[in-house]
Formats: sequence, structure tokens, C-alpha cells
Amino acid sequence: MSRAVEQDAEETRRPRLWDLAGAWRGVGLAVGIFALTRIAQLVILGWLDAADDDPVGIRQRLLVWDAGWFLRVAVNGYPHGYTYEAGVLQGNELAFFPVYPMLIRLVAGLGIEAHTAALAVSWLASVGAAVAVHLLGASLHNKRTGWALVAICFSAPVSIVFSMAYSEGIFLALVAGMLVAAHRRVWWAAGLLGLLTALTRPTGAAAAVALAVAALMAVRESRAKAWQPITAAVVALAGVPLFLAWVGWRVGDPAAWFRIQAAGWGTAFDYGSSTVSFVASTLSTGDGWVPVSVALILLAALAAAGVALAQRPWLPLAVYGVIAMVLVYGQAGFYHSKPRLLVPVLLTLLPAAVAAARARPRVAVASITAWALFGLWYGAYLVTVWPYTL
Repeated sequence: MSRAVEQDAEETRRPRLWDLAGAWRGVGLAVGIFALTRIAQLVILGWLDAADDDPVGIRQRLLVWDAGWFLRVAVNGYPHGYTYEAGVLQGNELAFFPVYPMLIRLVAGLGIEAHTAALAVSWLASVGAAVAVHLLGASLHNKRTGWALVAICFSAPVSIVFSMAYSEGIFLALVAGMLVAAHRRVWWAAGLLGLLTALTRPTGAAAAVALAVAALMAVRESRAKAWQPITAAVVALAGVPLFLAWVGWRVGDPAAWFRIQAAGWGTAFDYGSSTVSFVASTLSTGDGWVPVSVALILLAALAAAGVALAQRPWLPLAVYGVIAMVLVYGQAGFYHSKPRLLVPVLLTLLPAAVAAARARPRVAVASITAWALFGLWYGAYLVTVWPYTL
């Protein structure tokens, strides 16, 4: 039998996305772990809201800040221009990628009030994210790693965004699903999920590059059906440039998206100089425990990524994680938003998940519980007490 024929036979025998029998049997427990983190988070949020001098209710806490921008896009669509003259700021909606607000509009079209639709989409997407994260951990390692990865991810500091009208839930569901599909060589699914990931958040560009790496690996191993992985990669890579080009066309300014980001949020890529300055000044002055905690989270995430890379993870996951972290650390902007942007990276959480899977069950449960108690409280505190946007 020729090598080409052997490769074709191997492709035929290769388990597909829906053949993850062992991993799928663990999905119920993964969803249960996820549900436990969400219930605990909401209980803590309700407790802190009730203790606040101006309680507004759990629902309102979950609909603040960026949620308003997503809802404006969902209800009114994107504006045709932007203005930053004489103190007038209009058109910020164009900075937000379309998948999440379009899903809100779709659900609201069923007769559901827009704010409720936004939360429903976020919660359902987060359930999907828990399933996809478990499948990724189980596919790369084993079911215990998948369960631990779900527990660690959804109880991380600022994981409260998975309960808010934010796009992190849908983004994580898509990027983790894309990585699972690419690992299983289900290229049609990987390409579709990669495109949707790229149309959900700017860091979808990192996911698209990761898919391109997975495609090149597949082509190198077997040239029999090279067009499938290559097509999937090209489709995913087109996502972010297409949206940026559409924004430029809509307002008649090719650089409109970048101008809106800079004017509205002070966001610009400065190769990490502002991040380094923030961490150095915060840790040297100790000015405020929240800024100090954010600085420590940023340093801890870097250390965890270093440990993960030393363990030689699956290359596309490593590529996605590294590029996503470069985008987060390399841009100027609100420092207290960076931990939120790091939540879907996964690479930083992998060493802890692998260690928990190898540890004795009691040790793993105790360690993750301690992590969860801090992380769930921390996120609820930022939403109720901390006055600035996440």
C-alpha cells in the first residue's frame, strides 16, 4: 500500500468531532461545574449588592458598561458615521464586532425584550463555552483535565463577564469549539467557527492565526486533502479584516475602527510600554488594592503562560494564547479591563488544570475551591463596588 493510500485510510479512521464518545460522556459534569460557579457568583453578587449604599439589583449589575454598546447595536444597528469634535463622542458602536449584537437582535426578534435577550444569549453561549472548554481539555489531555479547566476558567477573577451582557461567553465558546474541531480535523466546522470567532472580538485574529497553524500542520502531515484545512484557515483569517474594512467603507475612512478605539477608550498598540509602566508604578507605590491586584494578575498570567509553553502544549493553542496575550499586554487602555480580556486565553489556565487532573481528588477540589472563592468574590466586587468599567 502506498503512503498516500495509507494517509487516506488514516484520515478515514480518524475520530471526528461527534466521535468524542468518552469526552461527551463527561459533558454533563462539566455543565454542572459551570452551573455551580454561576449560581455561586450570583449569590455573592446579590449579597454585595444588598450591602451597597445604593443597591440596584442583580439584573442591572449584569447590564452595565459595554452591555449598553452591544444593546445599541442590537436595537438600532450600526451608525453611519462617528464624531469626536467639541467634546461630542458619537459612533462608538462601530468599535464592537457584530456576532454578539446580531444574536441579541435575533433572539429579541422572537418577542423577547432586548435586555433579557442579551442576558439569555450570554448565558446560553457560556453553557456552550463550558462544553467546548471541557471537550478541548479532554481532547488534548483527558476528562479530568477538561473538568478542571472548566472549573478554573469559570471561577477565575473577572469570570463574572460570563454572566453579563458581554461577548466573552460567545467568544470563548467559538474559539474553544474551533480548536476542538481543528484538533479533530473537522475542517468545515473549524473554518466556520473560526470566522465567527473573528467576527466576535478583535482577538479573533489570534484564533484565526492559530487555525492557520493547525492547517499547515495538517497539510504537512498529509497532502491528500490539503484544500480543506487551507480553505478553513483562509475563511477564518478573512474575518477581522472584513469587519475593519466594512467599518471603513461605512464611514468613508479606512482607519475609522482604529480612530474610534483610540478616541473612545484610549486604546492603541504601544508594544506594552503602558502596561509595563502601570505595573511598575502600581507595585512601587501600592496605590489602591484593586490596581495592585490587577498588576499581580497580569504578572501571574505571564508566569502561567511561561509554564504552559515549557510544557509544550498543542502548537495552535500555544500560538493563539501567545498572540492573544501580546494583543492584551501590548495595547494601551483601561488597565482594569485586561484581566477580563485574558479570561478566554486558556493557555494561562492550562498548567493549573493539568496539575489538578494529576493531583489527588481531595487536593484538586480543595485547591480549585479556594481559587473559586476568591475569583467569584473578586468579580462580584468589581461589578458592585469598583466604580470603573471592566
